[in-house]
Amino acid sequence: MDRPTIPDLAKAAGVSVSTVNRVIASEGNVSALKRAAVQEAAERIGFYGVTAIQSRVSASRPKLRFGALLLQPHRPFYQNVSAALHDAAAQVTEAEIEMRIEFLENLSPQATADAARALADKCHAIAITSAVHPQITHAVEEIAGKGVHVFAFITQLSAAGQMHYIGLDNWKVGRTSAWTIANHCKAPGKIGIITGSHRYRNQEMKEIGFRSYFRENEPDFTLLEPLSTYESSAVAQEVTEKLLTDHPDLAGLYITGGGISGAIAALRARKSAAKLVVVGDELTEITRAALLDGTLTLVISHPLDRMARDLIRGMVKASTTRHGGNWSSITAFDMHNRENI
Repeated sequence: MDRPTIPDLAKAAGVSVSTVNRVIASEGNVSALKRAAVQEAAERIGFYGVTAIQSRVSASRPKLRFGALLLQPHRPFYQNVSAALHDAAAQVTEAEIEMRIEFLENLSPQATADAARALADKCHAIAITSAVHPQITHAVEEIAGKGVHVFAFITQLSAAGQMHYIGLDNWKVGRTSAWTIANHCKAPGKIGIITGSHRYRNQEMKEIGFRSYFRENEPDFTLLEPLSTYESSAVAQEVTEKLLTDHPDLAGLYITGGGISGAIAALRARKSAAKLVVVGDELTEITRAALLDGTLTLVISHPLDRMARDLIRGMVKASTTRHGGNWSSITAFDMHNRENI
């Protein structure tokens, strides 16, 4: 069989012969998408110049370094986030991306601000998952002033919406959680709220949405004051045990923020807690098991693969587009119960 020719390659790639010639000649007026199509077709049909095409396409791609600053590495959710970001970066065809992931053990504002500055010094764009605090806001403003694009990931950092944000509509998450509890409770009663920290805007918005639903639709329920876990599973277990002791007639519980594993442990230890309607965040091995044994009624989670792709796509656009733009993306959330996991 004759070896494939340039017209054969053009046909296989769905482009013109002139486009293939421009790719081989490494001319600049060919889109990244068409370059990738030519390379893929050359590899598929065994084109004799495939090595040269691979080299030309690789050389034409912008080299970008992106960073992500996530919370504590011992939390399974953030390990899942890290894996999703690495996968999304590897799938990009229009640029060569080096992905740097750093985790915060110390969640203090100063430590977060320092880590963000250090990461930004090495990157074209960074994503930050962080509480809102003046020190952190000041650091972000400094970073943006140096031309590094900053994306708020999972939780917003600016109430004014002036920063790129990739995440959920957390007000809707809160209202959906409230709807679930209200419609699964056999009768109105007390509802507990356990949150990580109101410094995280996503958690604050979830509680606002949660309360607004009950205020508008279910006024016969009594919503207790929220208890903070400070993003600690040990504290979550302690406050959940106290909540169950102080309110033996509790009807439902909303758990949002860090520490859900501790809350689950406390619920399992109390047989009386089996009658509770409980909504939690993020599908992990721990929450999956809790759904299966009935400790949790519903889990609302971030679709990490979709969010990671949206983030990397936004970072590429922000880093390669001359004119400004808002690369925010609100992603639809996933809902899980024991019947669909």
